[in-house]
Amino acid sequence: MVARARPTTAPIPTIKEVEDARKNFIAGEPRNLFYRVATEFINLSRNNKTDVSVAEALAVLLQTWNVSFYRFRGGSKEEVLVKIKALVGDYSAAVEEYRVRAITSLASGEENTLRRLFGPFKDVLGPVGAAKTLHLLAPSFFPLWDRAIAKAYHVNLNQGAADGYISFMRITQEQCRVLTEQGAPWPDPLKAIDEYNYCTYTLKQKN
Repeated sequence: MVARARPTTAPIPTIKEVEDARKNFIAGEPRNLFYRVATEFINLSRNNKTDVSVAEALAVLLQTWNVSFYRFRGGSKEEVLVKIKALVGDYSAAVEEYRVRAITSLASGEENTLRRLFGPFKDVLGPVGAAKTLHLLAPSFFPLWDRAIAKAYHVNLNQGAADGYISFMRITQEQCRVLTEQGAPWPDPLKAIDEYNYCTYTLKQKN
């Protein structure tokens, strides 16, 4: 049985609002290119069609997306890569089952499993990096967030970050469900909402 989201003050955007944000993201946001390249390398690596490892593809994108964290807190590029390789190796089997799932399949009773998975990634990469890494490994199940997005959705990104992320997943699950029922045209509604959140909340904070 798929659980319904908890009530939230965060609004569910309209299809038009998401579409407008997606157009802006695709047209003007350089991170879209980095995301596409890293995703392609991850897919190629998983199919043994490139010498670039999954960990290397993840490290490139994480250090591109969040330069300050990995420069001042994450250690050298080599140290970051070693840590990511260890995470990928230790949790590849656990993540793999989510790779074929959509966030709308998130069921009641999965919270403890998700906490155990999110925790080690958060300890190494921070709560934002953990979500980004899990998203890249299972892009239709794990949503992206950052501090601006977490604040907009009234979820805790610091203390109890795993619980905050699970709450955010529930919110995003409900958004995907409602927008799909309304006839959203996107093959992956989670990615569309990620782009909407980034344009609406992250870029707004930067501006």
